Amino acid sequence: MTTETQKETLGFQTEVKQLLHLMIHSLYSNKEIFLRELISNASDAVDKLRFEAVSNADLLSDDPNLRVRIGFDANAGTITIDDNGIGMSREEAISNLGTIAKSGTAHFLEQLSGDQKKDSQLIGQFGVGFYSAFIVADKVTVDTRRAGSDEAVRWESEGTGDFTIEAIDKDTRGTRITLHLKEEGKEFADNWRLRSLVSKYSDHISIPVEMLKVPMPSYDEEGNVKEADDSEPTWEAVNSAKALWTRPRSEVSDEEYKEFYKHVSHDYQDPLKWSHNKVEGKLEYTSLLYIPAKAPQDLWNRDMLRGLKLYVQRVFIMDDAEAFLPPYMRFVKGVIDSNDLSLNVSREILQNDNAVDSMRSALTKRVLDMLSKMAKNDAETYQKFWDQFGNVLKEGPADDFGNKDKIAELLRFSTTHTDKSAQTESLKDYVERMPEGQDKIYYIYAENHNTAKNSPHLEVLRKKGYEVLLLSDRIDEWMMSSLREFDGKSFQDVTKGKLDIEVEESEEQKKEKEQKAEQIKPLLDRMKSVLEEKVTSVNSTDRLTNSPACLVVGEFDMGLQMRRLLEQAGQQLPESKPSLEVNPDHPIVQKMDAESDEERFADMAWLLYEQATLAEGGQLDDPATFVSRMNKLIVQMSN
Repeated sequence: MTTETQKETLGFQTEVKQLLHLMIHSLYSNKEIFLRELISNASDAVDKLRFEAVSNADLLSDDPNLRVRIGFDANAGTITIDDNGIGMSREEAISNLGTIAKSGTAHFLEQLSGDQKKDSQLIGQFGVGFYSAFIVADKVTVDTRRAGSDEAVRWESEGTGDFTIEAIDKDTRGTRITLHLKEEGKEFADNWRLRSLVSKYSDHISIPVEMLKVPMPSYDEEGNVKEADDSEPTWEAVNSAKALWTRPRSEVSDEEYKEFYKHVSHDYQDPLKWSHNKVEGKLEYTSLLYIPAKAPQDLWNRDMLRGLKLYVQRVFIMDDAEAFLPPYMRFVKGVIDSNDLSLNVSREILQNDNAVDSMRSALTKRVLDMLSKMAKNDAETYQKFWDQFGNVLKEGPADDFGNKDKIAELLRFSTTHTDKSAQTESLKDYVERMPEGQDKIYYIYAENHNTAKNSPHLEVLRKKGYEVLLLSDRIDEWMMSSLREFDGKSFQDVTKGKLDIEVEESEEQKKEKEQKAEQIKPLLDRMKSVLEEKVTSVNSTDRLTNSPACLVVGEFDMGLQMRRLLEQAGQQLPESKPSLEVNPDHPIVQKMDAESDEERFADMAWLLYEQATLAEGGQLDDPATFVSRMNKLIVQMSN
């Protein structure tokens, strides 16, 4: 039906040129976003038609198959987005397209009741998505006809402050947007480019997004291309239109979960576990979280791109939405879909607020619960997880104080219970094996596993039957600095401070021990005078049963291994020296006590200190002097 209303030129109803220029050139950081926004608007228009058709079925009768179609003409430099949704009247076109930040969807939502609003699945919130078209186009034409009406209008603008509107003929309801591309925007008039953008941003919206099927060439028996097919090209859906996370868990098979994981993670292996949950209440969102089977190569980089894929009502918003999980859970893959989030107006940046904080807390606990159930019910699978991601989870106690106890239950260690390097023992296992009288959890940190398990510091603990955690990963000392206790038992670094281990002694043995300590004082003073540049003191010890000496740092001082790591990183550290503790019953110490040659005594004292340093996995300042000193003593002993 033709209307006689002539073409009118109208001005935008806001601050026009300056504001529109800002919207087009500054609001969006990525040009390709325009397609996401226009498809989202088309999806909204279809949803609005569905709602109105509930009370007026005739609106759908002439074209019940709802869809969005995308076409392009590379020669003409145009892209077309065509939907058969609700469409717009002349007044609605002027109001919705002529006013920046006027959202027809927002107005539509205002008209719905609470229950309808909850179920509406509408995405439009800001009313600016349409103007993203001007990022790539220097002119935009909108042909639209409202469902239930015979009148159609054309809205057209070059985005410079005004627009025209006129009556046209349009056979079908809905809206067709034609983008007349700028020179730099013509790259988007390409079949593969458009299909890839649909797959990236709009793959899961509930209606089909269609493009013309690309005919494949056929060949004859001699390999020559046959004549082109003159048949009418057909439309095909280029999106899956299946947001798996929106379906009830009971309707999704394990194979579907696994395939979806591979789709979102680009991983060829099946995940270890997954958790699919829909939360309703004050906050409403759906999450689908996966634990991968293998660690990616860049997992150990805390600055790697990480996080979940964020959707708002099936429309992709961003990759790597890191705000929803802490850094030590950067191994988790999956999606989160919510309409309760504060996005910036271009829907490219997530704004921190209470909703994000609440969701982060809930999702973190969900991952920890998933791991706890795995550890309890499927120890073999959890061990596979730990072997791949254990070092990342060890960052948790320092990163996440509120969940420190839950994380502690998930930690696995190598211990003197097996002396194997495999980290298989939990703190719960350790506590259950503690003998009567042990009230602390003992651990030692060294450069590698063998150095830890063979450390002189373990001698008295092995004799008492006390198990010791053997730590050798670089993250371990930092992790232990954040763990204070587990199950009411405090942690004790066996290389620091006084080792409070009760030894059953008779009165006679105590008296003999006191006499030895008094007798050895002059020897300790002699050694201190030789080694004063390296140690704070030289003391008698109860730690050792076989070794002559060991190094001990103060209870509140930084461990020797941590100092070495920070020094290697070029960090300035406060001056700190360990103590040297010697075993008064060892033959070398007794021989030193009888040594009258001060030069030979000094060599022996230095050798004792240097041996203790090497036993800790440390490096000597002057290895050549150590070798020379040892050779000299060997020659003297052989004469």
